[in-house]
Amino acid sequence: MTTPLAIISGGSRGIGAACVKALQRDGFNVAFTYVSAPEAAHALEVPGHIKAYAVDVRDAAAVSKTFKKIIEDFGTRPEVVVANAGINLPYLPIGQYSHESFRQIMEVNLFGAFNVLHEAANEVLDGGNIIGMTTAMVRHAVPGAGAYTASKAAVEAIIRSMAKELAARNVRVNAVAPGSIDTELFRSGKTDEAKARSAALSPFNRIGTCAEVAEVVSFLVSDRASWVHGQIIQPNGGMV
Repeated sequence: MTTPLAIISGGSRGIGAACVKALQRDGFNVAFTYVSAPEAAHALEVPGHIKAYAVDVRDAAAVSKTFKKIIEDFGTRPEVVVANAGINLPYLPIGQYSHESFRQIMEVNLFGAFNVLHEAANEVLDGGNIIGMTTAMVRHAVPGAGAYTASKAAVEAIIRSMAKELAARNVRVNAVAPGSIDTELFRSGKTDEAKARSAALSPFNRIGTCAEVAEVVSFLVSDRASWVHGQIIQPNGGMV
């Protein structure tokens, strides 16, 4: 019996790395992509079970080539695809946000996600699962985060349409929209005061962990979530 395969984009750190570990624990072989931090990426590898692939998700041809290489290496098409790769940039009001920064965040978070989801739609096995990683800020407006939030809101729109498109193949498609999570991306450029404000958005007055988000992904791709489809699941500690 072939071990099921999960493909995760952006799996070397943070939520992506937590998803790699959780799905491997759950019985999947896991292939994940990375674009930076090669040492962290290769440290996660387990011969025959977890393998890292360097690819820039902005490059559609490279993403397609990587999917084909993963399928060749593992001898099976993916049962699960998690479109997780993304970036954030320092928060600024829209009137001060540069056109170049807006283009950059859209190229990674929207076009990059599209490239991964495009391959997922074509390569995921019937009865499989596709997950898009977005943000609870789509429903909780944060000053200065308009560009980042817009990139993720667009991904949610794609996910909801894909859920309708792939249902005939029994492929379940959902998004996971975390609140504030303790990652390098979250901590980057934030003062202690800013972190405290983020924690206060939850009535638990804390920041969530990567493992808590990964457990939601683990649930969604399992048979326990067989009736969850086309949804935006929000592990955000009551933020919204």
